[in-house]
Amino acid sequence: MAAEKPDRAGRRQGGFDTVAAVDLGSNSFHMIVARWHEGEVIVVDRLKETVRLASGLDARNRLSAEAQQRALECLGRFGQRLSTLPLGSVRALGTNTLRKARSARRFLQLAEEALGHPVEIIGGREEARLIFLGVAHSLADDGGRRLVIDIGGGSTEFIIGERFEPQLAESLQMGCVTFTALHFPDGRITARRFRQAELHAQLELQPIVTAYRSLGWEQALGSSGTLLALDRILHETGIEKTPGMSLSGLESLRTQLIEVGEIDRLDLSGLSDDRRPVIAGGLAVIIGAFRGLGIERLTTSDGALREGVVHDLFGRFHHEDVRGRTSHHLRKRFAVDAAHADRVMAEAQRLFAPVAETWNLGDSERDLLNWAAELHEIGLALAHSRYHKHGEYILTHADLPGFSRLEQSDMALLVRAHRRRLQENLFEEQPKARRKRLIRLAILLRLAVLLHRSRTDEAVPIQAVTATRNGIALEFASDWLADHPLTAADLENEAEQIAGLGFTLKAR
Repeated sequence: MAAEKPDRAGRRQGGFDTVAAVDLGSNSFHMIVARWHEGEVIVVDRLKETVRLASGLDARNRLSAEAQQRALECLGRFGQRLSTLPLGSVRALGTNTLRKARSARRFLQLAEEALGHPVEIIGGREEARLIFLGVAHSLADDGGRRLVIDIGGGSTEFIIGERFEPQLAESLQMGCVTFTALHFPDGRITARRFRQAELHAQLELQPIVTAYRSLGWEQALGSSGTLLALDRILHETGIEKTPGMSLSGLESLRTQLIEVGEIDRLDLSGLSDDRRPVIAGGLAVIIGAFRGLGIERLTTSDGALREGVVHDLFGRFHHEDVRGRTSHHLRKRFAVDAAHADRVMAEAQRLFAPVAETWNLGDSERDLLNWAAELHEIGLALAHSRYHKHGEYILTHADLPGFSRLEQSDMALLVRAHRRRLQENLFEEQPKARRKRLIRLAILLRLAVLLHRSRTDEAVPIQAVTATRNGIALEFASDWLADHPLTAADLENEAEQIAGLGFTLKAR
């Protein structure tokens, strides 16, 4: 049998055989490479470097040149390992620090150059979903409800869920790097400072405590490097005798840290050199969480964000893309006309196929167009007047599981641009190459909507679709446009609209 050929993006039918996840965390950067073999995910390589990106943020959330340089050097090393993997098989995610950083856009461009693959920033709840997915895949599926806590450098995620599905997910602004810097700025450890840090953590938790305690859980799990380190210290020092950690054990460890009095002098069995500078802040966060949520005992899991990303990627190729499910649920929630959405989706994909190569559009653009077409009328749930703007707002600010912030932003932009004037300033903040692709997708979506203005199942007899670098031509069945003067007029108006962006539209 002939060998299966990859497409121009390196993807084989059914997805990639090997994928990678890169986690640009606030404390450490992680990389994991895994392959798919007979329904099983096999990890083939791991890398981790302590970067402490969060420590590079100043009071105005500007990322220091030194922190950026550390990050870029690390990504350059990761990039060497990932250089043979095709585009689309690597997902690199920025979390809390990059969500906050004012200089993120320029840094992301440099990061992508260093890594050789796109870098996305994800929202806190999407981070929590991926963490839960990573933990769930690292444990036996007992069907019980689990609480998962992940203490990062700048934020801590709290997730309750069953099997592979989160039911509650929150990301709170407290992490081992930021809490250490805030409450132990000169490295001195005192009982008073610990009390302040723990109270701070409990105050951050207060808005979610009632909902989390009401839902409840059978098992509490910790998934971060900080919690793995604390678990190791507790057991190697003999504070804990049985698996996991308790509040009394954590408080005993706190007493030991206070007795030492200085972070630089900490010399505990199981405490690594790279974890020492941030362990006090992490310990305060988890003690606050134990008290706030009433946790009795917490065990640790090796699964984390990067494992969740790997399973999510393979899920897109081999099982189900959660983004499609999110889009469908959103359509139902906002009572979108499903039949019309399906018509526009189908038309958009019919227009996409013959122009994709000429317009340099790949699988990610095809998916983006599909989601935008499915949800282009979501704003009607608020009002018909300016509903495209309402739709943009909803898609910009909603929590959309599976979507990165950039994907949400792009989808919102396409929905905003699908009707009325096609203004160039809508796209002006986009990098040049991305701007052109988004304009091309907007043109396809606008045409798909225009051709189904009647909202009926009447077939549109397009005989051919051709594209030039800056133009598109539609050829209809003989006399069809003459018999449909409203569509002909709409196409003439659309040609004028896109001419202002340097594109041509011909219809005959």
